[in-house]
Amino acid sequence: MHSAPSAKPVHIVGAGLAGSEAAWQLAEQSVPVVLHEMRPTRPTPAHKTDGCAELVCSNSFRSDDAENNAVGLLHAEMRLLGSLIMRTAAEHRVPAGSALAVDRDGFSQAVSAALAAHPLIEIRREEVAGLPPEDWDSVIVATGPLTSPPLAQAIAALSGEESLAFFDALAPIVHRDTIDFDTVWFQSRYDKSGADYINCPMTREQYDGFVAALLSGERVPFHDWESATPYFDGCLPIEVMAERGPETLRHGPMKPMGLTNRHRPDEKPYAVVQLRQDNKLGTLFNMVGFQTKLKHSEQVRVFRTIPGLERAEFARLGGLHRNTYLNSPRLLDPTLRLKSMPRLRFAGQITGCEGYVESAAVGLMAARFAAAERHGKPVTPPPATTAHGALLNHITGGHIEALDAGTRSFQPMNINFGLFPPIETPSTGKRLRGAARNSAKKQALARRALYDLQAWSEAQIAGAPAAAE
Repeated sequence: MHSAPSAKPVHIVGAGLAGSEAAWQLAEQSVPVVLHEMRPTRPTPAHKTDGCAELVCSNSFRSDDAENNAVGLLHAEMRLLGSLIMRTAAEHRVPAGSALAVDRDGFSQAVSAALAAHPLIEIRREEVAGLPPEDWDSVIVATGPLTSPPLAQAIAALSGEESLAFFDALAPIVHRDTIDFDTVWFQSRYDKSGADYINCPMTREQYDGFVAALLSGERVPFHDWESATPYFDGCLPIEVMAERGPETLRHGPMKPMGLTNRHRPDEKPYAVVQLRQDNKLGTLFNMVGFQTKLKHSEQVRVFRTIPGLERAEFARLGGLHRNTYLNSPRLLDPTLRLKSMPRLRFAGQITGCEGYVESAAVGLMAARFAAAERHGKPVTPPPATTAHGALLNHITGGHIEALDAGTRSFQPMNINFGLFPPIETPSTGKRLRGAARNSAKKQALARRALYDLQAWSEAQIAGAPAAAE
């Protein structure tokens, strides 16, 4: 039985994964919801139906392994928090090994039916063409990478930040503890600004082989709806740069000038791949200038030929795609409210997360925060040690600020264990190495996360309004 509903609704703009999850979470906490979805009144180039939570690309929610995979852990946390998206995914699961994949049509239809049947949810098929009206005192904007132009323009004008709609360039990100430090070294070019970069040296033979592998790698084709969007200035795919001539990379992102191999000071590297710290925890490093359109399997194959990265594990692989997202660490507060207009919250991909599950999880958090406000309760973010908290921390301030004025350093990210605060690997009486050590660390992070999320959830329940008679 639900507690007595609060009188005034929360408005949600967008019925994708984030908006659908947010609507369900709010309604389940006795908060009325008006869910605005512009389809079919205004279609998008990517969607095929007017269903809620339509999966426009893959039908996979990725790994369901809660002990060894960060997204699997996020699945488990969402189930613990009563997620509609995860419950419906389980009901419409199709064979996919250890991954969670769904019948996309059945999944969307079931989510749509659940939302339509809930007595506290009203679905309005209309476009919110601009800033939400002032009398909407609590709004969650969950419009995804294809936010309608009038709304995107209104958000950009309000925030003072350009709302991005272009091929967002993502460079691969490597877990620091999988880099071979017997091969690489820390140094900035010409020793300026300290030793801020990890440097991976290449001989001429290694460089020529790397360029050849790069050019022969299979690429991801653009979607039809992406093909008219130009590349972002200064962020060409590395394979496109390589096509301009065999020495292009060596005089661009891989230039060796101003660097000395600390392991072999008498040997001048022919080319150098640099990695730069990507998060405040210092657990993740991105490959500078390595945005790419290569398929993920090709990226792993090619980039592991780089000296020092032979055993690299990637927290995120590179990509270029059309995207609309906020510079969230500057614009949003720790509970996802727009600092310049706190009645607006944001959820899903527009906040700078990547992936179906991550989008839904951010929708879940935005809804929990909005529900607490409606009930006059403290708004407490989940602990940073949880998958939800780690994702929220990345969105609202876990990245490294760019040193150059005007440079946007914040980039979208999938959940990964590199976003979690470090943990000591439990002692087993024997020294663990390699894969065994890595697996033990992941399992320890997962156990801590679920314990801390359970405590956070119970504290929320304790502070919830009393049930109606």
